[in-house]
Amino acid sequence: MSEGKPQAGPAGWVSYRPEIKVLDCTIRDGGLMNDHRFSDETVRGVYRACVEGGVDYMEIGYINSRQQFPPGEFGPWKHCVESDVRRIVGDNDTPLKIAAMADAEKSDYQEDILPKSESVIDMIRIATYIHQIPLALDMIKDAHDKGYETSLNLMALSTVHDRDLNEALALVARSEVQVVCIVDSFGALYGEQIDDYLKTFQMYAEEGGKLVGMHAHNNRQLAFANTIQATIRGANRLDASLAGLGRGAGNCPMELLLSFLHNPKFRLRPVLHCIQHHIEPMRADLKWGFDYPYMMTGVLNQHPRAGMVFNESEHRGDVIRFYDSLENPD
Repeated sequence: MSEGKPQAGPAGWVSYRPEIKVLDCTIRDGGLMNDHRFSDETVRGVYRACVEGGVDYMEIGYINSRQQFPPGEFGPWKHCVESDVRRIVGDNDTPLKIAAMADAEKSDYQEDILPKSESVIDMIRIATYIHQIPLALDMIKDAHDKGYETSLNLMALSTVHDRDLNEALALVARSEVQVVCIVDSFGALYGEQIDDYLKTFQMYAEEGGKLVGMHAHNNRQLAFANTIQATIRGANRLDASLAGLGRGAGNCPMELLLSFLHNPKFRLRPVLHCIQHHIEPMRADLKWGFDYPYMMTGVLNQHPRAGMVFNESEHRGDVIRFYDSLENPD
């Protein structure tokens, strides 16, 4: 084995593919736990960790409507105004690319997403439910025509019927989008289901010259395992977050994913430094990560909002009470 070549671990060489790109969604997805009220120090810490750790993209937040989400009630990473983004990254004279997400029906995208020539953001990711696909594709075209890389995150896949999924992917295959991402919004999926989704997504992706990505949630403690499974089956765009920080049960932990991928460009120490100094100190307040209410919503294939509300109530910790409320909602 030549000097400097990454050592094969338990996963063998299957995880080493230089074409794999990793996106950090710590601030964007994690912001759903604190209304995107991160300090500049924290956001800069994540940015530095991504740069020094060799991560490919950092999703710094949403570009969502200031009318629907008033700035007085939400932090700046709900809107990603250009001056706020540049306050953190400057001109971003680094290999790291900056991404932002816009939600279908929640973004004034035509006005708020600037032409790429006026923005330090590199990629626009559109998040959509299956019934919003026509609008999402209009948003993709708008971002593409403005000069951005584009990605489509198809949410709540575990609730979508096969026929609807195939019809949607056929439209996506003919669109301008470059990446289409499998999203296990409720953390409900198992590895066998990931396999099936990869086959379906890849069939349409190859037809349209697209790449396939994976965004996993950890309700059943399978976010990392499902991301590995997607990688093994050919997904080349992978989402993760520092310490798994994300909505509810959180996401695939970045520190685990980078360790798995065996790519020498990835460096673990800057990621761990950021986790120690910026992310873990927030855990007691934000309360993300595996928890029994989030497990139950995952098992029942439900949005974790009920678990989030319960965990903010006086009954937090009374898991039997929460279980009974789901079994007998009336």
